Amino acid sequence: MKKFLLYLFLVLVALSMLLPFFVMFLISLSGNENIFTDYKNLNLSFCSYKNVFESIPVIKYFLNSLIVASLTTIGQIIISALAGYGFARLKFKGSDILFFIIILTMMIPPQVNIVPLFYLMSKLGWINTYQSLIVPGIFGGFGVFMMRQYFLNFSKELEEASIIDGCNPLQTFLKIALPCAVPALATLSIFTFVMTWNSFMWPLIVTNTDAMRTLAVGLTIFKSSFREITLWGELMACSCICSIPVILVFLIGKKYLINNPQEGAVKE
Repeated sequence: MKKFLLYLFLVLVALSMLLPFFVMFLISLSGNENIFTDYKNLNLSFCSYKNVFESIPVIKYFLNSLIVASLTTIGQIIISALAGYGFARLKFKGSDILFFIIILTMMIPPQVNIVPLFYLMSKLGWINTYQSLIVPGIFGGFGVFMMRQYFLNFSKELEEASIIDGCNPLQTFLKIALPCAVPALATLSIFTFVMTWNSFMWPLIVTNTDAMRTLAVGLTIFKSSFREITLWGELMACSCICSIPVILVFLIGKKYLINNPQEGAVKE
């Protein structure tokens, strides 16, 4: 009975999470004139999706978001993995102070960095470029902290075995530690991709043409602050399109979150 109630509770929680997405999809198939008035006679059609593609360069926005999110995720993984392994295993003078400074950056609200970052991007001539959208997101204290904590718990026996086999520290990292860190890398990848894909404030500030805007910024075109009325059908249709890559990334990375490459690698 306890197991049944537990599963029932989990199912209800899952449904509560899925319900907003279902409503969003239902509104995207409805006309703007009857969304909040007539719930029984909704005229379901794909006109809103057609209007989205006719109103804004949604394909260009989508590709920009995909490029920025993908490259930012790759850069974040490379830098965080290298720095995390260095702080966990390679002790050097001043490493603790340097790591403490990196941790301090996590305590600063992102909004505080917008003005100095924009000033820096303008001095580099990177306004309205992919560099301004990608480079600031590559460096993050959370990723370094997360990978360091993972490598601190990494099996020392595997490292010692690789050293006996003649591997230097870089080879040990690339051939032993990094492949075993797939669950942590998958988690960091999902977090970074989702945060970058949904980022709104920074792309809005550093882009000023349709050629460089991301999909999250493109959503605001259908908001009432930019026009007389809010086009809810088009707004929800664009939101559905915006949700597809995030869902796919999670489904692809889910299996890597569960598997543990270190399991059974060392016999006690």
